[in-house]
Amino acid sequence: MDWQAWHDTYDLPDSWMARRLRAVEARIRDALDSAPPGPLRVISVCSGQGRDLVGALAGHPRRDDVRARLVELDPGNTAVAAELARAAGLTRVEPVTGDASLTDHYLDLAPADLVLVCGVFGNIVDADIERTVDTCTRLCRTGGTVVWTRNRHAPDRVPQVCDWFEERGFERLWLSGPDAGFGVGAHRHTGEPGELAAGQRMFDFVGYDVLKAARAGEPRPAGT
Repeated sequence: MDWQAWHDTYDLPDSWMARRLRAVEARIRDALDSAPPGPLRVISVCSGQGRDLVGALAGHPRRDDVRARLVELDPGNTAVAAELARAAGLTRVEPVTGDASLTDHYLDLAPADLVLVCGVFGNIVDADIERTVDTCTRLCRTGGTVVWTRNRHAPDRVPQVCDWFEERGFERLWLSGPDAGFGVGAHRHTGEPGELAAGQRMFDFVGYDVLKAARAGEPRPAGT
């Protein structure tokens, strides 16, 4: 997968990706609007080009309160994120090239006020989705928000993702409708965050193409 080219669909205003991006940005703004006064910490897991957070922060009155870390494996996408943040004057948005599944990247920011897990759940197996949701109890502070996405392709895992969050003390704030063409959710953490341990892996990013082939009973491609 060429993950830089994949982002080009965001530039088509009527594409499902552009509509999903607008939904995610709206949830980010809601989280910023409801956050307490003072400094805010944001974590973005598999952040891609950072369009969601940068787009939401650019004109927001809380923009200068936010310290954010965007972790993304593709260096080309990280470079785009850095340029977008620079152009928007967001000097405290830090794109990092690295394995976003590793907890080490987030130790100094957790528990954060806002955690973004967008473009992740559709590319990992169910056990890893649940493990990542569980880790969110340590990534997100009490009263903080997790914004997440998941495609609605069969089998539709959006209801299950909601259940996994809610079983762990998250309150559902917003969920896109089944006919939206995508799944976007926002959950508020009502519990006490646990301690985030170093050296833990939340998931293995296998990619939607591998998951789709597995559901169809096709052999798994070599090297995945």
